[in-house]
Amino acid sequence: MSKLPNVGTTIFTTMSKLANDTGAINLSQGFPNFPVDSKLVEILRQKANENVHQYMPMTGFPELMIKIRGLVESSYGRKVNTSKELLVAAGATQAIFTTILALVDKGEEVIVLDPSYDCYEPAIILAGGKSTRISLNEEFLPDWDLINSTVTNKTRMLIINSPHNPSGRVWKNEDIKQLELLMERYPQLLLLSDEVYEYISFEQKHISIHSIPSLRERSIIVSSFGKTFHITGWKMGCLVAPENLMIEINKVHQFNVFSVNSVAQATLSTYLEHVNVQELGSFYQTKRDLFRKLMSKSKFQLLPCEGTYFQTVDYSAISKMNDVEFCKQLTTDHGVAAIPVSVFNDSGKDQNIIRFCFAKDDETIIKATDLLCKI
Repeated sequence: MSKLPNVGTTIFTTMSKLANDTGAINLSQGFPNFPVDSKLVEILRQKANENVHQYMPMTGFPELMIKIRGLVESSYGRKVNTSKELLVAAGATQAIFTTILALVDKGEEVIVLDPSYDCYEPAIILAGGKSTRISLNEEFLPDWDLINSTVTNKTRMLIINSPHNPSGRVWKNEDIKQLELLMERYPQLLLLSDEVYEYISFEQKHISIHSIPSLRERSIIVSSFGKTFHITGWKMGCLVAPENLMIEINKVHQFNVFSVNSVAQATLSTYLEHVNVQELGSFYQTKRDLFRKLMSKSKFQLLPCEGTYFQTVDYSAISKMNDVEFCKQLTTDHGVAAIPVSVFNDSGKDQNIIRFCFAKDDETIIKATDLLCKI
């Protein structure tokens, strides 16, 4: 008997395999195809020759944790207690999974806003909780009337994600105000804020829960070094939570990971002294702008892209085919792989919208958009 009977091969695996089999340009999976910072590679070589190959402390390498504390303070004005409120994780997905497993009990409800990242619900199911999936509005922003009518005194957790994957939207000040009112109204409610794209926002700047004092004491905030430094294969992330919640999170972390890769932690600790994460937004904005400029000649309708390295487009002027089949045809017949947005919805809601990843070198972006503009 399967604990996850509805989980099969993900659309990301399917589309990447199809792209590989057909020789298509892969703009489906969200990982960069350009080299990482040469300074990071240089530091990695140095650390590999040092005595950093044994277990790190369970919660993280102390020097790295100090650097993370400084990063959070400089970015958001929050002072984090490294010994009580911070955990280094084996990627953001592990941080999210561990948090849900630690804090959600059998039968407890967790609200997930669709379209949503596919790791949330399996973690809720394995924790014995009940996943309640509700839709964002047509612009991929919170539908506060729907959220307020769904949350009850029995709801344990709300999961939010901004900058948002897959839509690229960023929550606005009025959304944060509505969130504060909701959390005030339901004192038992916990907030899990997935902020893995926190440094990749453009004109509409990311508002972190770190910067909202009224929410900090009931919030778990997840970050990703993989996304921030283009090193997704390192599987490195962290989370910040108040001490009473972190005690429970650490109990689970101790037995499903114990400690995170030692060389990677030592490397990132030194690298944080040499990099300015605030420059990441402008780096990806240049790529976004190139992609949008070249795609302006196409029949695709470009939707707002305020953050992340994903661009959503409406293809209804090209085809009425469902988005899964359209993405397959796009790959096999036109040589570019994308991701259908309907797979991020529990209901399978299909709006004829697909997602491209523009975290690619300029040559790849130019070649892909040239093919897309010929459709």
